[in-house]
Amino acid sequence: MPPDPPFTSGAPYWYWLGGRPALDFVNSRRERWRRGVDCLVSDEDVVAWLAAAGMLATPGPVPRGLLEEARELREAIDACVRAEVAGESVPREDMRLIDAWLLLAGTRPALSLGADGRPRLGERPASDSPRRALGLIALDAARMLGDERERRRVRICAADACSARFYDRSPAGRRRWCSMELCGNAAKARRHRARVTAFTPDPEGIA
Repeated sequence: MPPDPPFTSGAPYWYWLGGRPALDFVNSRRERWRRGVDCLVSDEDVVAWLAAAGMLATPGPVPRGLLEEARELREAIDACVRAEVAGESVPREDMRLIDAWLLLAGTRPALSLGADGRPRLGERPASDSPRRALGLIALDAARMLGDERERRRVRICAADACSARFYDRSPAGRRRWCSMELCGNAAKARRHRARVTAFTPDPEGIA
């Protein structure tokens, strides 16, 4: 677990259990069940996270104010995720914020020289700027939340000491843990210890 902030970068504490970019992005704030430790701590951190997530192919200049914008988008996505998991209506303002970011997610034309030295009209890379990459995060969230079959697969880890959001890709759609190796096995071990304790005779109670 990350230490108490502040720290210079949250990179050592990023993890990738969400199953899709929008939920990995939400999980860049850890321990939501307790301290709510933010693992995006600077504009540079946001760019580094986007690159690590494969959303930003060629990191360039770091826009000022990117951290605040990224955190605002992230929390809007999470508010909608929590509402869906709880079976409640999604907050309208948060949905509008996600929608506003979609304007940056569209394709953009680019004119470049082909191998023959002649102009060629094509498209710019899918993620050629940090704000465009955030737009693609918003697009993934919109696709997830805007499709009934997909939003039914959005989960929050059932472990008491975990706040990971994840997308359930299991065939039956009944996954409870962000990771069976981590939270799932830990929960099974706790249940086993509880059963053993419940059925262990008290030596002082034996005549």
